[in-house]
Amino acid sequence: MSTTPSGSNYPAAADGMLEFHCSTCGRLLKVPVKAVGKQARCPQCGAVQLVPASPPVGAPAPAGALPASQAPHTSAADPSFPPAPPPNRPVGSFLPRPQAAPADTGLSLRQALQESSEQHAGRDTPTKRLFDRITAEVAKIFVGQEELVLGALVALFSSGHVLIESVPGLGKTLFVRTLGRVLGCRFGRIQFTADLMPSDITGAPIFDMKIQEFRFRPGPVFTQLLLADEINRSPAKTHAALLEIMQEYRVTIDGISHPLDRPFLVLATQNPLESEGTYNLPEAQIDRFMFKLHADYPLEQEEANILKLHGGQADINARLEEELATVTSPGEITQVTRDNAQVHIDERLIDYINKLVRRTRQWPQFHLGASPRAGIALMQGARTLAAFSGRDYAVPDDVAQIVLPALRHRVILTAEAEVEGHKVDDLLTELVRSVEVPRI
Repeated sequence: MSTTPSGSNYPAAADGMLEFHCSTCGRLLKVPVKAVGKQARCPQCGAVQLVPASPPVGAPAPAGALPASQAPHTSAADPSFPPAPPPNRPVGSFLPRPQAAPADTGLSLRQALQESSEQHAGRDTPTKRLFDRITAEVAKIFVGQEELVLGALVALFSSGHVLIESVPGLGKTLFVRTLGRVLGCRFGRIQFTADLMPSDITGAPIFDMKIQEFRFRPGPVFTQLLLADEINRSPAKTHAALLEIMQEYRVTIDGISHPLDRPFLVLATQNPLESEGTYNLPEAQIDRFMFKLHADYPLEQEEANILKLHGGQADINARLEEELATVTSPGEITQVTRDNAQVHIDERLIDYINKLVRRTRQWPQFHLGASPRAGIALMQGARTLAAFSGRDYAVPDDVAQIVLPALRHRVILTAEAEVEGHKVDDLLTELVRSVEVPRI
């Protein structure tokens, strides 16, 4: 057996190549000796891994690996990848599994927050107590969907907006109404259809016969919690009416700006199953959503609780009034949002966020990467999560908990990646694991 200059115990071929098995699928890979210690991608499963430098001699191949005489030799080294994170820091240890697959039992945002709180215990701050009171009240009416609840609260206290992708009947309208009652905020709903006009959203001037003048009649967007139901069923000219509203919190009609009351949160829904009669959302509008959340079918026990809780003939309006308490106010929410801006983010964490966002623009399966607004969303969301945990500083756990919701709608797959059946969440998970996690 000949050894490599780097001290590897894997056999080196006469042509200066060494062989090792992919740790995921077991395929026998053949790489140059100089690739030891660098990142390599398996062409069969796409897994990115470190070319081993000193594995045990005679180490058995992973289950399912082909014998060396039958396995094809594949060059997998890719020097363009950065050095792997140090081995004493588990890569992606804070990263939730993709939530899209129903069989996946990965961490939800709330579960990850609880684990982060245990690892980085914070103080019993007013923000933490407020978060606990809100979630406790919401749970009296709205069962499950913890990722949706936490994601909406993080966006609300970060001055962001949420795009929800789900099938009908999962209680999105009930959730927004419940949240409005608990927060003491006004609730509004717009049902997007193909014939909806921009003025139907923003409002328009009308001629008042009594005073013989035009006066502005506010549209349904003048609320605080806005449910934009099936937003992708309206054409682009209707979507454009929301661009200024979501970014600048105002409506401009006939040269006059009408400000919206704060806080203001847009919860937009789109159905992933129905394609007939739908429109693709413009990239400019998608990028204005802080998070894209997946609302999936409830678990068996959760669905049983829903049947017990809502299976009667009780008036939901009466239940919202009688069973829920208003635990905060728009003024307090605005003040807490301002206070969250004081949560400290270390320079190393800023560099980590910057690397994550910039790498989406270089990833081979992404035709379009994330914009700088994605990095801002990660920083704002990390600050809010830290405040919910009772901390005045953010940690990498906070970033990892929201990286998928913050990036999944901001990247576009290449045509080849779509044909090959790649999933955005899987590729983003792989991307995040290729970036070294800072020690803070």
